[in-house]
Amino acid sequence: MKTVRDRTYAPIVWRQEEGTMEQPYWKQKKILLVDDEKALLDMVRDFLREDGYTQIKTAGTAAEAVAAAKDWNPDFAVLDVMLPDGDGFSLLERLRTFTAIPVLFLTARGEDEDKIKGLGLGADDYMVKPFLPRELLLRVGIILRRYYREDNPLVQLAASQIDFSRAEVIKHGEHLPLTAKEYAILQALSRNVGRIVTIDQLCEAAWGENPFGYENSLMAHIRRIREKIEENPSRPVSLITVKGLGYKLVSEG
Repeated sequence: MKTVRDRTYAPIVWRQEEGTMEQPYWKQKKILLVDDEKALLDMVRDFLREDGYTQIKTAGTAAEAVAAAKDWNPDFAVLDVMLPDGDGFSLLERLRTFTAIPVLFLTARGEDEDKIKGLGLGADDYMVKPFLPRELLLRVGIILRRYYREDNPLVQLAASQIDFSRAEVIKHGEHLPLTAKEYAILQALSRNVGRIVTIDQLCEAAWGENPFGYENSLMAHIRRIREKIEENPSRPVSLITVKGLGYKLVSEG
């Protein structure tokens, strides 16, 4: 049985400093909160808003969460494990079929087995209720800063750079333009540097919903991308194939 009232959930006592400075880029990211406990859901939303996060959507069931993820395209999700129409683990597996966004589990279940299961499915962090608001905000900020960089980053690879602001690759002083599909694929990879992005997720990024049947097209685009970014496309060191799973981009920092 869940516990809603706990002094650990008291409202945050600090406030943002007054001023006109724009919020850091990671606080402009879209956050999806999923929990069937409305009181807790509202409190977590308020914690985030008080800390400067402006784009927050809530869902009380797994079905609502999937619909919101497809329609709203969030950048980050906080999932409860215990939901009325399933569990957070199954929900994460469903989300992973079409999005690679980072995920934090927030749950009353603190068993090591659950924690290992959640992390094994690809969750980025795991917090047990009751929790300290400041710790939640710190973990959210760390995950968002790790996953996302400021818009239009210059990504440094072993033999080249990707300039998303100009949609081009710079290699040995030569500027190589990216096609729209190459750009979309590289963006999906760059948002998850060092992590596997599945074939389905890359097809979704390049061709939108229902991307089935595009696997061969994806492989052709990957070959052309490697010709632009790699020193030796036949021996890639920046865009790596993970057999049976997908691809990952390796950055030089």
